[in-house]
Amino acid sequence: MTRSARTRRAVLAAGACAAAVALLGTAASAQATPDTLAAPDIPVADVKADLAKLQSIADANDGNRAHGTAGYQASVDYIKGKLDAAGFTTKLQEFNSGGAKGYNIIADWPGGDESKTVMSGAHLDSVPAGPGINDNGSGSAGILEVALAVAKADLKPTKHLRFGWWGDEEDGMIGSQNYVESLGGDTAKLDSYLNFDMIGSPNPGYFVYDDDARLEKVFKDWFATKDIATEIETEGDGRSDHAPFKDAGVPVGGLFSGADYIKTDEQAKAWGGEAGKAFDACYHAACDTSKNIDDTALDNNTDAIANALWQLSS
Repeated sequence: MTRSARTRRAVLAAGACAAAVALLGTAASAQATPDTLAAPDIPVADVKADLAKLQSIADANDGNRAHGTAGYQASVDYIKGKLDAAGFTTKLQEFNSGGAKGYNIIADWPGGDESKTVMSGAHLDSVPAGPGINDNGSGSAGILEVALAVAKADLKPTKHLRFGWWGDEEDGMIGSQNYVESLGGDTAKLDSYLNFDMIGSPNPGYFVYDDDARLEKVFKDWFATKDIATEIETEGDGRSDHAPFKDAGVPVGGLFSGADYIKTDEQAKAWGGEAGKAFDACYHAACDTSKNIDDTALDNNTDAIANALWQLSS
């Protein structure tokens, strides 16, 4: 997430009852198609394995995965390789920023109505100061494992599914802005864009974007079934890759676990963790490593992403 300014709701007879129950059972069975099945649980161990890989990439490349570096290129190669092997149609979109070549990864799952595309995205770059494992390895790995779950389930969505990993977010959403501009009038084909920037903060909160009521409800309803309180996301307003989509008129939603804002007493009572401390004290720092992750938040948020994509694409 960038550091730009924070500019960022009558009793029936027994026989008749039995007949009704039987009919309901038949109807429910008929509706149990792959399109309407519940989303799978995403193993947090798989998400963490991706984060370990991103950490190793940073370790081998001057401690970071920033735009224009070998660490970022290796991160792109890793993500794209897993998607290609799973059967996605992938492409690299090139752009130039700050005198260096940048890349977005765009991955499409075959099938579904492309005039109603549900897209999910996360930025893949880190800041130069560190490996960027929460910011934003967490979002990148989360949507990668959801995409791989789509492939494993051989999902046949009614709407088209697309995923994006953005380059050079840290310099002002450069990659995602480039992608939105390249779409032109085709932005009208996007049913929604869901953004995931920092979903495993070590002192986490559960924040839901409130930019679109329909998308907000999907996430809030899922968390309610888990008895997890949520709040409206405000810290990241205008600071992440949903902004270019929103500016282009695309409905946007997403999740966030907090950056350098301070957790209040009330939030600590609701979510645990430490009041008076940042949600992520290692935000944009060298200590944003694979140790800078809360497994429970990472697990809950990744499962919430999967549920949203299964619902929104059916």
